[in-house]
Amino acid sequence: MAQSGAQKTSARSGNRARGKKRPLDEEGIIPILARAVREVENQAARGRVSPANRTKFQVAALLVREERNRVKEDPDVSLTERQEVLKRLDGLAAIMAKTAARDTSLIALLAPEAKVSDAAKRLRRDFLVASGAQLDPEELIIVEAKPELSPELAKQVVPQSVKQAQLANPFMAPDFAAYRNPSAKVAGALTNWELIDPLFRAFEQGAGGGAATMDLPEAGPLHTPGGVDLMVHQSRFIESVRKGHRTFLLADEPGLGKTAQALMAAEVAEAFPLLVVVPNVVKMNWAREVHKWIPSRRVTVVHGDGGELDAFSDVFVVNYDILDRHVGWLSKFDFRGMVVDEAHFIKNRESQRSKYVQAVAKTIRARLGHPLLIALTGTPLINQIEDFRMIWEFLGWIDEKKPLGDLMVALEATGLTPVDPGFFAEARRAVVSMGIVRRRKEDVASDIPARRIADIPVELDDESGRSVRDAEAALVSRLIDRYYRVLTARGTEPGHIDYDLVKLVAHSEVEESKQEQTGDNVFTLVRRIGQAKALMAADYTSQLARNVGKVVFFAKHIDVMDAAYSHFVQQGFQPTQIRGDQTAQVRQDAIDQFTNNPDVKVIVCSLQAAGVGVNLQVASNVVLAELSWTSAEQTQAIDRVHRIGQEVPVTAWRILAAQTVDTRIAELIDHKSGLALRALDGVDVEDAEEGTMQEVALRNLLIGALTERGERG
Repeated sequence: MAQSGAQKTSARSGNRARGKKRPLDEEGIIPILARAVREVENQAARGRVSPANRTKFQVAALLVREERNRVKEDPDVSLTERQEVLKRLDGLAAIMAKTAARDTSLIALLAPEAKVSDAAKRLRRDFLVASGAQLDPEELIIVEAKPELSPELAKQVVPQSVKQAQLANPFMAPDFAAYRNPSAKVAGALTNWELIDPLFRAFEQGAGGGAATMDLPEAGPLHTPGGVDLMVHQSRFIESVRKGHRTFLLADEPGLGKTAQALMAAEVAEAFPLLVVVPNVVKMNWAREVHKWIPSRRVTVVHGDGGELDAFSDVFVVNYDILDRHVGWLSKFDFRGMVVDEAHFIKNRESQRSKYVQAVAKTIRARLGHPLLIALTGTPLINQIEDFRMIWEFLGWIDEKKPLGDLMVALEATGLTPVDPGFFAEARRAVVSMGIVRRRKEDVASDIPARRIADIPVELDDESGRSVRDAEAALVSRLIDRYYRVLTARGTEPGHIDYDLVKLVAHSEVEESKQEQTGDNVFTLVRRIGQAKALMAADYTSQLARNVGKVVFFAKHIDVMDAAYSHFVQQGFQPTQIRGDQTAQVRQDAIDQFTNNPDVKVIVCSLQAAGVGVNLQVASNVVLAELSWTSAEQTQAIDRVHRIGQEVPVTAWRILAAQTVDTRIAELIDHKSGLALRALDGVDVEDAEEGTMQEVALRNLLIGALTERGERG
């Protein structure tokens, strides 16, 4: 790094030129370095050093080294002054060595060959300017190095539909709101303060017992374009958007409808096209939720290289895993809003998915004054307060170094600095007012049903998924052959679907399958679906466990339970399980561990073995990784949690394989549940179809295939 500016003119000579002589403790670069070193030391004593302070640590090491060389070589420095400066530099070096011993990751930054980032170069320049040193022009202007094209960027694609959309609308409508924003630059008492770490400390020290939720308006209309009513707590969030708020960290617990709130917020704000970045396991569910809540809006789900993408859609759903291929065109597309689901996925600044999310969000914020930006997560904090950092950056509340815009205005309005009593509580309130919303089930228990079932469709797009589709196609082909063979034997011409024959074919297939449950029959098909869903269901359960605590995982087949159990162990959980081959004592020990040990957050249960006689009400979330053949078995599983003593609403999450017989079986379970409602509870519901679940599922598969062939109903 160039040293000529620092070598040519010391801070002290600069002070003499202005005719001012200050004590050595207050002049030059050393006091500035001392403050920086002490700040890093204090944070290292509390825990892990933040990225900003890591940069300060490296810059301090660079400048201590430079100042040592300068003072040794400068003939204008007297022997007494030289000895005093070297003594103080040795003191700083000793503090830095002690700090590096606390956080050993800092040791690499002390090496002379350590890579110096653009941020470090800018901070070095700022320290020298603050010390009074006169720098050369090449030191004042920091030219950011152009990053090399990474292998990930080399994989980027531009789907054909996106090219067509760009040709149809090559010019983006200008939006000058960003330049009209009076809070973009703020000058005040806090201008020269390092505020990011104090803001994090505000959430550690300034809570005062209050919930981290911004003030929300009273609920407005509950009806939605899809005809499904909002709950009151959802409507209050939507009303804040209607009144003009545009950035949110929506941290409601799972089961409180964050997806619906985000979509309705986009509808109210007219933030379309809307980009939604999600984990793969919930990608298809987002598409379904769009159809449910805002059916007039077109949704497209980005798969692979985007060959089936419709770039003229209103809502674009893309999963984290393929952002590397699409970040280029996503950054240039005319999005008016962006939602990041499970936003704790971006907490690591160095992860590729975090960098891609931040890159796209930065372009949206640069283009629009107040875009709709929503981060959804039930767990914004995983390990430490600093997990907030990347979410706040995504929302535009802070950058790498300081608070921005409206947040800085709110902090200045407190009239306090980090050394003043009461700063942390006021700073926390200021950040919360930017858009943090956190509600728990017990907070809105009167607003939501005591028990509800939420379906999570997942797409089987790997080898196991192809196997499932092939098996289903073979099964349907066999049903069609049976159907037409009987028609031919009767001498009946095809044309109209013979529903009695459909029933006969389905019944025969089920009876034969019971005799030999191998090959491509309905029983083996459902088992394959369960195997294909196992890891995705386990992954979703892991997310829930991190968000809300204890979760009960139900599966039907042992191999699915085994796969899920291994996944939970790999994820660092301490799962327990209830299986059919356990003794009574082992079974009770598993229940006691789940009930009493706070570190045991997941219990893996067999639908048959744990469906009755088990009390697991310590949890309020159930994951049904596989479907049963009876609605009663599903109900019994949910009732392990939804029972007397349960104080919060219960949510059962059914993991469904999209575009397979799995979704039809789920519908049939719901229809069969109507029989009990009608017979026992006197509820007027639609009649359920007669026959076993397997037979009805096969009938529907056959009728659908015949309809596609042109047969009339």
